[in-house]
Amino acid sequence: MNKYTIQELVTPRDNKDFLNLPSKLYKGKDNWVRPLDSDINKVFDKEKNPLYVNGETVRYLLKDINGEVVGRIAAFIDYHTCKATGIKAGGCGFFECINDYEAAEILFDKAVEWLKSKGMEAVDGPINFGPRHEYWGLLVDGDYRPNLGMPYNHFYYEEFFEKYGFKQYFKQYTYRTFLIAENLNKLIAWKAERLLRDKKYQVKMYSEVDPSKVVDDFVTIYNEAWVGDVPGIEEMSIKDGEALYKQLKTIIDPKLMYFAYYDERPVGFFIMVPDMNHIIQKMNGKTNLVGILKYLYNKTFSKPKKALGQIFGVVQEFQARGVDAILIYRFYQECIKDSFNYDVLEMNWIGDFNPRMMHVMEYIGGEIYKTHVTYRKQFDPSREFVRCPII
Repeated sequence: MNKYTIQELVTPRDNKDFLNLPSKLYKGKDNWVRPLDSDINKVFDKEKNPLYVNGETVRYLLKDINGEVVGRIAAFIDYHTCKATGIKAGGCGFFECINDYEAAEILFDKAVEWLKSKGMEAVDGPINFGPRHEYWGLLVDGDYRPNLGMPYNHFYYEEFFEKYGFKQYFKQYTYRTFLIAENLNKLIAWKAERLLRDKKYQVKMYSEVDPSKVVDDFVTIYNEAWVGDVPGIEEMSIKDGEALYKQLKTIIDPKLMYFAYYDERPVGFFIMVPDMNHIIQKMNGKTNLVGILKYLYNKTFSKPKKALGQIFGVVQEFQARGVDAILIYRFYQECIKDSFNYDVLEMNWIGDFNPRMMHVMEYIGGEIYKTHVTYRKQFDPSREFVRCPII
């Protein structure tokens, strides 16, 4: 009799098992935060995830001889971006597994088998069938409570991925800094003050931006800053921007969101949100009445002290002019006010392919606090492996 059996996820009961498995695997791990079931379900909902227009997914559950679920994995293809790096690459993610490499190997084999059947030549993982700031990368260093949307996993997963033949495609750093005036490098202040002598430059806090322009300005900056510069980044539509804005709107703090303009043209943004994971941790993945009441209670009486950097971008034409400096400078002007509520800033998702942003983090006293890795496995081992290019 086989030690394990693997099956495709089909029924609502299968989906419940998919959602509940991590609760068993991380029992007793104080730093683990169960993601909201509704957020995971949204990834695999064809009506709610726009990537299904040009993509597809499959999910698998692994069971032991007693019928207990001991592993899971998802595989997916975004046909818009799968060729962006010169090799047809699909993805795998939402990997969870007991501490048995044999079980992990079965899961990886099944995902690779499906991807090969669809014409893929490589697999990236663990990644998301969705935006990069959510469920992307394997935690390999920094056993701390994850930030909102960021993965937390057992450290034996690193051995599993590398034993199977995955290689590091890029690292994703989370930087941490204390929000005190002394941590702002004098060079940032000097660059900002010099640039702001040109009155065409402005930095506006979220509350100072015309509400009807917030989404348009965000999408404009996002597309001009990232698309074409970072392989695999797909152009964002206004509809996508509106969906993201709707998702963030309930937790926006105006003091954590800034837009830069040159002669009224949007040229940069610094988007942060309060880190709500200390509240979500108490909800056990549920957004039912009890979960919502817990969220509202804790949001009122347990206000976060940590700001979470979601995305920092400057349009390519303005990237060497100091726009990053004026955004940081304006933010720090708010930080030193008595009315500012946050002590710590953590900036997620600083790729090792982006040395400019790594330098920016150092300018504000940031130090690497956690490290995630995005791996790639090429199906033809004779083909030269190339890491993600520096931007």
